[in-house]
Amino acid sequence: MPYLPHTPDDIQAMMETVGVKDWDELFSFIPEELRLNRPLELPPALSEYDLVDYFKSLADKNAIFSNGSFLGAGAYRHFIPSIVGHITSRSEYLTAYTPYQAEASQGTLQTIFEFQSLICRLTGMDVANASVYDGGTAAADAVIMAHGQTRRSKVLVSRGVHPQIREVLATYLAGSGLKIEEVPLNPQSGETELGEIDKDTAAVLVQIPNFLGIVEDGAAISEKAHQAGALAIVEVSDPVCLAMLEAPGAYGADICCGDAQALGNPVAYGGPYVGFLACTQKLMRRIPGRLVGMSEDTEGRRGFCLTLQAREQHIRREKASSNICSNQALCALATTIYLSLLGPNGLSSAAQSSFQASQYLQRRCQEDLPGYSLALNGCTYNEFVLRCPEGKADELQQYLACEGIEAGYLLQESYPEFKDCLLLCCTELTKKAHIDELIERIKSFEEA
Repeated sequence: MPYLPHTPDDIQAMMETVGVKDWDELFSFIPEELRLNRPLELPPALSEYDLVDYFKSLADKNAIFSNGSFLGAGAYRHFIPSIVGHITSRSEYLTAYTPYQAEASQGTLQTIFEFQSLICRLTGMDVANASVYDGGTAAADAVIMAHGQTRRSKVLVSRGVHPQIREVLATYLAGSGLKIEEVPLNPQSGETELGEIDKDTAAVLVQIPNFLGIVEDGAAISEKAHQAGALAIVEVSDPVCLAMLEAPGAYGADICCGDAQALGNPVAYGGPYVGFLACTQKLMRRIPGRLVGMSEDTEGRRGFCLTLQAREQHIRREKASSNICSNQALCALATTIYLSLLGPNGLSSAAQSSFQASQYLQRRCQEDLPGYSLALNGCTYNEFVLRCPEGKADELQQYLACEGIEAGYLLQESYPEFKDCLLLCCTELTKKAHIDELIERIKSFEEA
């Protein structure tokens, strides 16, 4: 049964209290042309059994790639121990999302504090907030932080940043007066070609590895940004890589942001995800969202509470540093459990396996697929761009889907200059048998 909080008598009493006789009069201030003066065109209601059956029929239409998936492009399949789901579903964590009352929310506050601590350790930064929506909004808030710190009017954004993140940036910054200037990529290496940085630049934003899988020179980019008085922002879409690559904080990045989806959260049709945002201590008071601190009470007992919260992002509206007023508590909890379970050695093993699988796939493509080549010669981690024979990439992708293989991301949709190219990804879940099967199926495609 639906939950109906107000009876007809309740509604009538409220109408009389505010001095109106019916719904039409209550909403009469809305212009006539904006009102929906017709019944909603909805199908008849279904019983619970029929509704479940209907959704099962929709689920049966989903493609199952039994012979392997090589799709990454910002969403990554990593092994998630079953205990992660078991712990996150415990009743202790079924609580209100906003832990303002510290005396009643110690468990929730501690898990958020641990999330912040783990993100700091992973990124090499000093401070992390209690999560934001996703990698895109984290990048937008990072740029706004840089603008507030430097009071400059422009941000340089690498073309290697995820296309959807660049779209989020354009939406967030529209009307802010902050200009976005795109930095091109080297057509051979795929690395960001950062030219001279003028004195109007607030920050340089790069993604490492970038969307094309290339591991950018974070140290060189950070140094060049700092020489111009700008901040260096590093976006990380698959933080597992930080168990193998140098942490942004180690080479001088001012802000590290990204998506922690890969850390204990499944690929689930686009969400929910969990963004992270970490920075140096110098920028601590500009970081938006929630920060949980650890202290002691009057009796010397350890305690947790929200700290450094002017709450200005909740009340200043258009003048706020961020409009994110919540945190992805459950997804952040999954990340915390995942990182705690794997530890440094487990995470390093996952990163190394992802790298090795990608290297093996690249080698097989070069040695066994005449007419196919690597489109870029820059260093890669677990993703790379495969150039297919002219006019065949789309057809190959569809053919492999029919063979139970998800053959990566068709790049020309976001990067027209990479026509006939597929972005392929490997993780520790990519088995050697999957790679060998992919190569054989591509050979069959060419022979057909």
